[in-house]
Amino acid sequence: MELLIASQNQGKIREYQRLLADVDFEVLGLADVGLDSLDVEETGTTFAENAILKAKTYAAASGKLTLADDSGLVVDALDGAPGVYSARYGQPDFDDGGRRKYLLEKLTHIANDQRTAHFMCVIAVYDPRTDTTHTVEGRCDGQILEAERDGGKGFGYDALFQPNGYTQSFAELAPEEKNRISHRGNAVKKLPDILKQITG
Repeated sequence: MELLIASQNQGKIREYQRLLADVDFEVLGLADVGLDSLDVEETGTTFAENAILKAKTYAAASGKLTLADDSGLVVDALDGAPGVYSARYGQPDFDDGGRRKYLLEKLTHIANDQRTAHFMCVIAVYDPRTDTTHTVEGRCDGQILEAERDGGKGFGYDALFQPNGYTQSFAELAPEEKNRISHRGNAVKKLPDILKQITG
């Protein structure tokens, strides 16, 4: 059975392919079904709303069982920002590096013990055959570093986030270790039960 990952982010698609390696589904990206040019405006105000919106839209266009997630970084000292706006934080023309720099500037005067944060992920799986939606969520707690520590293994805000119990940033951890503890990894652990329900 095919499972479409509704993301334009190649790093995220590769991560899902690793995370779902033991599940009996063929994992497809948007480019595999010719939908890489279809963009969905994330108008929701919660991670769940955005995940469901994306899953339903790409399922309608592809006719396939579709998985979408919405995830982001929640920084306590910034009242939860960037949150659902993590992928478009700061100026519209910022790339990942620009967004990381902007975040660090916002935290310039925040002490280390006040730089607590967590990554949050909500995954929605929509089955167009039965018009049913399932959601799961996961989180990973940690803190924001004072400077980037990029080991070349992450994307997004990974180089700034140090998970609790670790001395490395997400971007310095081996992918297998990051996937074991990450927000997305914790949400994916709940997926097999949902996929079994869907396949009967």
